[in-house]
Amino acid sequence: MAGGVFVSEGILKFVFPNLGVGRFATLGFPLPNATASFVAGLEIVGGALLIAGLVTRLVAIPFVIEMVVAVLSTKVTLLLGTSPLPLPPAPPVVGLWAVLHESRSDYAQLLTSLFLVIVGPGQWSLDARWRRLRERIAIRRGRFPPDARAA
Repeated sequence: MAGGVFVSEGILKFVFPNLGVGRFATLGFPLPNATASFVAGLEIVGGALLIAGLVTRLVAIPFVIEMVVAVLSTKVTLLLGTSPLPLPPAPPVVGLWAVLHESRSDYAQLLTSLFLVIVGPGQWSLDARWRRLRERIAIRRGRFPPDARAA
């Protein structure tokens, strides 16, 4: 799920300038064109890798960082009522409740990415399939993976 959201958000940053370059410029990021393109590319490629379950832990690390930066750069100002971005269309508009409501997606993406860093991919991932293949090859060659020796 997280991978799918990252892919779609990355595409949106390229398609709609107000979500990409315009947003980064409004927030005061240096080199907004380059920053938006880098983040969008990371989201598309990294999101696709998460969906496939390939180099999952490695890819999830920059997403944890990205989501922390996203929350700090957009939600703190919303809390303080100083956001340069348009305020939410309906109450709550500023303050703690506005932040909690507006950050629900960011929070879910952050925790999902953190979970993937800590726990890793599931058994259907390409990472898991690659690990099982390497273990079978090692067993055939007479080298046993650490898990097999304990069993």
